Amino acid sequence: MFVWNHFTNDARVLRECTSLSQNGYDVELICIDDPKDPDVLPYEEFNDHFRVYRMKRYPSTLLFLQKLYRFVVGKRWPLLPALVIWGFLVYLIPWLIIPLTILVGLLLKTKVRVVWIRAALILRMMIKGHRGNYDIYHSNDLNTLPQGYVSAKWRFKKKPLIYDSHEVQTSRTGYDSSWYKRFENFFIKRMDSMIVENDTRAKYNEELYGFYPHVLHNYPSLEIQQVEEKVDLHEMLDLPSDEKILLYQGGIQAGRGLEKLIEAFPKFKEGTLVFIGDGKIKGELEQMVQERDLEDKIRFIPKVPVRDLPKYTKNAYLGFQVLNNINFNHWSASSNKLFEYMMSEVPIVACNFPEIKRALEESEVGVTIDPHDPDEIAKGVNYMVDNPDKREYFSANCKNARKKYNWELEQNHLLEVYLKY
Repeated sequence: MFVWNHFTNDARVLRECTSLSQNGYDVELICIDDPKDPDVLPYEEFNDHFRVYRMKRYPSTLLFLQKLYRFVVGKRWPLLPALVIWGFLVYLIPWLIIPLTILVGLLLKTKVRVVWIRAALILRMMIKGHRGNYDIYHSNDLNTLPQGYVSAKWRFKKKPLIYDSHEVQTSRTGYDSSWYKRFENFFIKRMDSMIVENDTRAKYNEELYGFYPHVLHNYPSLEIQQVEEKVDLHEMLDLPSDEKILLYQGGIQAGRGLEKLIEAFPKFKEGTLVFIGDGKIKGELEQMVQERDLEDKIRFIPKVPVRDLPKYTKNAYLGFQVLNNINFNHWSASSNKLFEYMMSEVPIVACNFPEIKRALEESEVGVTIDPHDPDEIAKGVNYMVDNPDKREYFSANCKNARKKYNWELEQNHLLEVYLKY
């Protein structure tokens, strides 16, 4: 299996690998090392049948050039002698030194560096995957599909390739170019099975490519989510024990309606808004909070390990999932955090998008609102604050909902895909 991350907080891939390893498969996951984090190891064994290999992130040549650059330009060595030596070498062998200088400059100071790093990393993943000679190859998302394709199909005896698309690759944040659709279309014709997160996305795929892929919902595990231990957020944040914690957990990224949450907060009748997670726009949100003088009422906690997250979630009076409709990927999401809240018996204020609305209304575990309107968000929060009996009704319904929306049942759909091979 391939995944384009460090595999430190990828709950879906962890569940898939664990399920396969517990049902007769020997699993090796190929992902990316993180040299900045000493706790991320190049090799890990999760159990006797599940191993993780993290590929070296940066090419050795690049690391050497960076050290040499810092040594010379970083004034660890007098600049004048370095220039004299460089000039002398240019005089002796200009045909070599001048092109080499230009090349080094491009590699260190332009986007060529990013392309080099990614290309080298993809190549290392391909080599590892091809040498493994596995019975089945599994690519998570579009950014590992080339690795899976080369490993599975560039051989005399071709192997099955499963494409597990966690997102809608042709309509998602950061994937605006039409090349992504062309890229996916090329590989779609060359893989053996495709998995998507829900039926809305499966129908979209059918319209694009003419076939209905397998559906594997991103439900959390009962075993991991239902924990007795609890991290006392009230004590951690120095809040009164009866203070209502209004929780958002997950990535602090654009398009997730988090700015609207902050705009809506002054209209909430009660509660402290707590964000658990990290991401690109966290600094912007913190700035918004400071400008509104709300530091005491809106708090931020860094991301926590997946296995520890339920200990924090249990503190919440309610949980938010307020994605904005900025692309089809957001509009069609069913969202793992939605079901994480259910697991911890936390009622939900959520966006009125089809998959999310269906899950909430079928299970009666919360209210749906227009996530683009701060007044609507406040209306949803205040409904639960003003109607504690209804809030308790939603919370009680979570116990039944988690009997349906859990990985222990959903994993059977993954195993059905694998049994084909």
